[in-house]
Amino acid sequence: MSARSKARKRALDFLYEADIKKVLAADLFSARGANELSQEPYVLVLINGVAEHLPKIDELIITYAQGWDMDRMPPIDRNILRIAIFEILWAAEIDIQVACDEAVELAKSLSTDESSSYINGVLGRIIKLKDSIAI
Repeated sequence: MSARSKARKRALDFLYEADIKKVLAADLFSARGANELSQEPYVLVLINGVAEHLPKIDELIITYAQGWDMDRMPPIDRNILRIAIFEILWAAEIDIQVACDEAVELAKSLSTDESSSYINGVLGRIIKLKDSIAI
């Protein structure tokens, strides 16, 4: 597993826990100690990037996750989508297909049987419309 794959998984852990507890993921990250920051800088990039763009990211999820309210969507899926959408739209150094593939793999290993194909579909629509999305 690559360092960025590990960082995505770790960021997902923080985002998921924060979502469930209704707190900020960055606060959870800070509370766990500076040691993690020095070992996994991309985790903090993802956590802060998702936090910075959360209103727009959630708007896109609501728009393109047809048939799902944010409250009905499994929290793990919601946060996998948040990370991937951040990487697709704002992390220029990340290949968009890699971001999509990583999200699908996270869903396969951590969520329901249907989640990976559903996440792939939502991200596919966002990738297709990427250039026309106002960010």
